[in-house]
Amino acid sequence: MSKKALIVWGGWDGHEPEQVAQIFKGILEEENFDVEVSNSLDSYADKEKLKALDLIVPHWTMGEIERKYALNISEAIAGGVGLAGCHGGMCDSFRNNVDWQFITGGNWVAHPGNDGIEYMVNIKHSSSPLLEGMSDFKVVSEQYYLHVDPAVEVLATTRFPVFEGPHSTNKAVDMPVVWTKRWGAGRVFYSSLGHLANIVAMPEVTEIMRRGFLWAAEGKKLYAEQGAQLAAAGNIRSYTGMGDSQ
Repeated sequence: MSKKALIVWGGWDGHEPEQVAQIFKGILEEENFDVEVSNSLDSYADKEKLKALDLIVPHWTMGEIERKYALNISEAIAGGVGLAGCHGGMCDSFRNNVDWQFITGGNWVAHPGNDGIEYMVNIKHSSSPLLEGMSDFKVVSEQYYLHVDPAVEVLATTRFPVFEGPHSTNKAVDMPVVWTKRWGAGRVFYSSLGHLANIVAMPEVTEIMRRGFLWAAEGKKLYAEQGAQLAAAGNIRSYTGMGDSQ
């Protein structure tokens, strides 16, 4: 049976969300996913529908999301549905929603020098085999500086600073570019690459996203096999207390 994926695109047009969504759709269909593409955040209104998916792929920048929608997504992912996306379409989606930032593992804060910066993406050897066999590569695009959850597993980095600015008086830092994290039984995957559709279409970036989609979508199957034992042990809970003090 085909896995089910939902791609939701929109927000700021500068990130070419529709074009990127179509690239993502093509990647997933090549992997035999049944793919629904939507340009409405109301796609997150039906919690039971979300729970029936294997993968959610957001590509929405600088928008606002209803809290109940964020909670629906949270519960679906905690139950094993994967979340995978890139660039501002996932980690600059909803700046005013800390729930979303907690789920995704980070949030964009700057891209010194804006578009057109040449930088290296360095594949990191970690406990994850997800990017095994891939080599470091060069990108000419935005170089994302992010605030990152310390719980993530970093799979690729880039060195700052490349472009001079106020941040340059700090010591050099290796900023995460690709990471994974867990949210309940769910798998979360992120890559900061993808300012424009032509960057997503780079062979290296396409391959990173393909691997990330497949990895994230496996969480549902694993939860089906192991979820009862995990739930009995108290490890899987629907997290509905986010943001109550705000």
